Amino acid sequence: MTTVGIDAMEIWTGKLKLDLPNTFAPEKGEDPAKYTKGLGLNASSFPDSYEDIVTMGANAAKKLMDRKGLEPDDIGRIDVATESSFDNSKPISTYIAGCLEQVYEGDFHHANKGERKFACIAGTQSIDDAYNWIRAGRNRGRAALVIATDTALYARGDAGEATQGAGAVAMLIDEDPDLVELSMEQGYGSADETDFLKPNQQFPSVDGKRSVKVYLARMREALEDYESVAGKIHPDDFAYGPFHTPFPGMVRKAALLAYRHIIRDTEVEDELADEIGRQPRQEAFDDDEEFTEALREYMDALKGTEQYQDWYGRTIEPTLGISREVGNWYTGSVHIARLSALMHAAEKGEDLAGKKLLVGSYGSGAQAEIHAETVSENWLEEVEALDVDEQIDARYDLSWEEYEEVHDRHNHEKDKELEEFTAPQNEFAFDGWGRMGERKYRYVE
Repeated sequence: MTTVGIDAMEIWTGKLKLDLPNTFAPEKGEDPAKYTKGLGLNASSFPDSYEDIVTMGANAAKKLMDRKGLEPDDIGRIDVATESSFDNSKPISTYIAGCLEQVYEGDFHHANKGERKFACIAGTQSIDDAYNWIRAGRNRGRAALVIATDTALYARGDAGEATQGAGAVAMLIDEDPDLVELSMEQGYGSADETDFLKPNQQFPSVDGKRSVKVYLARMREALEDYESVAGKIHPDDFAYGPFHTPFPGMVRKAALLAYRHIIRDTEVEDELADEIGRQPRQEAFDDDEEFTEALREYMDALKGTEQYQDWYGRTIEPTLGISREVGNWYTGSVHIARLSALMHAAEKGEDLAGKKLLVGSYGSGAQAEIHAETVSENWLEEVEALDVDEQIDARYDLSWEEYEEVHDRHNHEKDKELEEFTAPQNEFAFDGWGRMGERKYRYVE
């Protein structure tokens, strides 16, 4: 059977940077460690005045198409995942296709275009749609372009303000992929929740403590569901575990929960029993509160063991590198976690071909998905072709006053004029408003 997966990836980060320990923390009168150690973030990316979800998505897509030598006729499907859309009817994929048609011969008139929305999991859902489209034989030999693009802004003074970010990930989904092959098996955890939502508003309403609980609950359900079809998994089955990363501190919680689950009834649990005891089993308790307290104590002990810390350092920590520097990209966050892991492996000279990733996606509202990916033979060539570090290093470092101006610039209610901090070059840029209130774009050489 022909394999299907991610053939190539490219990113485009917002071209501005907010330094959290040196700019944000002093203004807030807080210890920088609250951000660097607590949240696990060093900086956030922001779009310049001429950037938005369309320009970032189109620029990432163009980088991918140019590098892979693709033309519009090679693409049969364009799906955009975003929770930052500014149009309630016309999908962002049409705007991006229109941008790309400015620079390529031919057009995307015969490509199916759509927009996916389910908070941060929509990028993974778009990959699933493309996978199914190819597996069904409806692609006619063409590939799918999946773009996750978001500007994750919070209201000024909101608890989530420090986790903001902006950027896009473009992914080519195709047969015989050069990067990773997607598994047939998937696991889901889904429920009607109100942990994070935007009811006809730009900035989210967030119940922070509840959001963490919902995230962990849905991830646990998805992992259990995945094992029901893929079989029991073991910590050594996977080289890396990219998780949805709104901020790295959240992943620390999810990783501990996942590790406890996957070592249960394995030799790892047996080896740890002399040090911290065996995991509490609910059937051994008459009282739910007693069981919950026993489980909490076990988790605290597990977190301090050498076995867990070694696994976390090898499997999870390498997935957080990009997120630490750019913040939350919503639909793109799990995909830059994957890319962080692959970049780390390339830097360390690891031979990843044939090894597996366990990918955990999540979207508030709420749904989680767990699936596996097998790293392809040509993965290293794909990763070495990227300029992620160069993009991150090239960002303009905002002062606090400049940050306030940029936030107002991208606040839909204010939409104030602002001179750009960087000069667009060889990229798409916002070019004003059309006769029906639509956004217009041009390619700047």
